[in-house]
Amino acid sequence: MAEIRVEGLRHVYSAGTPFENVALDNINTVLHPGELIGVIGHTGSGKSTFIQHLNALLKPTGGTVYCNDKDINADKLSRRDIKFKVGLVFQYPEYQLFEETVYKDIAFGPKNMKLSDEEIDIRVREAAEFVGIGEYFFDKSPLELSGGQKRRIAIAGVIAMRPEVLILDEPTAGLDPAGCAQILENIISYRDKTGAAVVIVSHNMDDTARISDRILVFHKGSIAMDGTPEEVFSQPDRLIEMGLDVPHATSLAMVLRKNGIPLEGSIYTHEQLKAAVLKAKGVMSC
Repeated sequence: MAEIRVEGLRHVYSAGTPFENVALDNINTVLHPGELIGVIGHTGSGKSTFIQHLNALLKPTGGTVYCNDKDINADKLSRRDIKFKVGLVFQYPEYQLFEETVYKDIAFGPKNMKLSDEEIDIRVREAAEFVGIGEYFFDKSPLELSGGQKRRIAIAGVIAMRPEVLILDEPTAGLDPAGCAQILENIISYRDKTGAAVVIVSHNMDDTARISDRILVFHKGSIAMDGTPEEVFSQPDRLIEMGLDVPHATSLAMVLRKNGIPLEGSIYTHEQLKAAVLKAKGVMSC
């Protein structure tokens, strides 16, 4: 599986014009195989620009992105090859579906890899199974399906290339709770079965806290925080100062503490909140 290393990454839009905007400045991080990394940040913080550098959709103004110690922008062939190793699913990917059938849409990426028809078929069926799309859908037009089904098809189209790093920009945006849960379960399953690194950009702090091994917090074009969910969400005031939400459990814990309830530890899930309240209740009753 691939390791992505980012060194001194800088990106400037409209450089040298009155509209110049430094979107990223001196980004340094490593994405390890098997990690599930949540990326959070206020709108305009640089997180979307960052992920587009990870598979050479954007070329750095400065700095370097490496995949297994090779510069992904070294030449045209490197930039082409990285798109098969690092799969990127954009926000609302269902709007990018364009083939006549579900099967053809999922097969589009593997076809561009110049694989045999037999290998393409294996990958289409494998990817469809990963995201919970049955063969019944293969001959249907993607446009006939629900929003959640379209989302799964779009993700399957990227998974069919068997990326060693899977990046998703707001994969659950606009879905109902059941749809959100299913998509996240599919993504976690892909990580667990392949050992690929998975990067999820999200505004949903509860999901980010629950599923991430590590969280990158972007602020004004830089990585302001990089740590486990416990390390990041133990600093809720700092996140709020950056204009970010915190998990519901964290927000409730802050209110309870302000009202004199002695809750211990970092709290970012409802299970942690429940345990802390029960422990505090026992202390207060003594």
